[in-house]
Amino acid sequence: MTNKIKLAASALFLCFAGTAQEVEFTEYTLDNGLDVILHQDNSAPVVTTSVMYHVGAKNEDPERTGFAHFFEHLLFEGTENIGKGEWFKIVSSNGGSNNANTTDDRTYYYEIFPSNQLELGLWMESERMMHPIIDQKGVDTQNEVVKEEKRLRVDNAPYGNILSEVKKRLYTKHPYRWATIGSMEHLDAATLEEFRAFNDKYYVPNNATLVVAGDIDIAETKKMISDYFGPIEKGEPVEQINIQEAPITEEIRGTYHDPNIQIPAIVMAYRTPSMKERDAYVLDMISAVLSDGKSSRLYKKLVDDQKQALQIGAFNIAQEDYGQYVVFGLPMGETSLDTLVSEVDEEIKKLQTELISQREYDKLQNQFENRFVNSNSSVAGIASSLATYQMLYGDTDLINEEIEIYRSITREDIKRVANKYLNPNQRLVLEYLPKKDSEEVN
Repeated sequence: MTNKIKLAASALFLCFAGTAQEVEFTEYTLDNGLDVILHQDNSAPVVTTSVMYHVGAKNEDPERTGFAHFFEHLLFEGTENIGKGEWFKIVSSNGGSNNANTTDDRTYYYEIFPSNQLELGLWMESERMMHPIIDQKGVDTQNEVVKEEKRLRVDNAPYGNILSEVKKRLYTKHPYRWATIGSMEHLDAATLEEFRAFNDKYYVPNNATLVVAGDIDIAETKKMISDYFGPIEKGEPVEQINIQEAPITEEIRGTYHDPNIQIPAIVMAYRTPSMKERDAYVLDMISAVLSDGKSSRLYKKLVDDQKQALQIGAFNIAQEDYGQYVVFGLPMGETSLDTLVSEVDEEIKKLQTELISQREYDKLQNQFENRFVNSNSSVAGIASSLATYQMLYGDTDLINEEIEIYRSITREDIKRVANKYLNPNQRLVLEYLPKKDSEEVN
């Protein structure tokens, strides 16, 4: 299937004509179940090779959390044909760069090479999928790496535990309830056989999407993909998580003491629908109204005008199964946390009872037009978007069509969605406080 759809920043919402943008892709599936997406852009001699696996923190055993993030590191250890510690050397010595990242829903690996190294990128990713070396030495090495990362980014970082403390209170059944980085105790307790079983279950072609984007020839690239990935054996079918949470009907109150902070924070968090739902897009727009930029409602009121907050932000964290809508604030001076809650509630109530102004709405559409155009401004960004839309949304065409969802959102939708999801009886209120010497972290 080949798609070629022109994108133009719409004159309906902009005072000027936007720059047309074209995203073309070819999509097909190998016999072993590997989904393949190719995007040809010969404007620069650069190519991105990437593989997204449909495995994240939510696919873990509750007694073995952290496996997906651990594998983000472990699968750089080496393969049958790439020596231990050689992966990054091979990439850099051939003019490339690479990285990987993990979320609750998926794991993503990518390389960016000069286009004459396309075959190298495909070979390396096929090696990662077909011939990974998972031994005790590699597990022990990466265990220390992950522990150091957790110490740096979570344990010793100011406010580093906010999201994990939110998630474990918002969810009681769904595996979003634990942090993506997981538990070091669980990783320490895991056996080599458990790591190998996790690899055999999830890092298989029928649970993956390969994207090649950039300065390529489609026919030649298909031939290389067939040569390198075709021989990889199909894995057992992977059943994705389907766990439902009961609605939150009463406000949840919580307290956490962080030894790394001096200024307390208040967090209000609401459980919201899947990223695939239209309402999730509306919540993106509500976030922009409340806290995107210095002219946004919360920033202007609490930071600029009333001087009640050092920082304030509203974030829609959209995910495959559920999302979290999180409002975070740091009080200024003697302002109490309860005062910030009341002030935020006042602004949310305005969204629930009054339509935003036409001027504010036009500005909002302007912002999202610009975001959409910018998201497709690089080959690496396009590669990531293609994989995400195909795997998590089930609709690769969204790379061209998602802006139409935002364009279709009305002022009435914003009011409706604020009323549906952002109510006090549907949320967590977390007081995130400095830890005194005599207190236990809780």
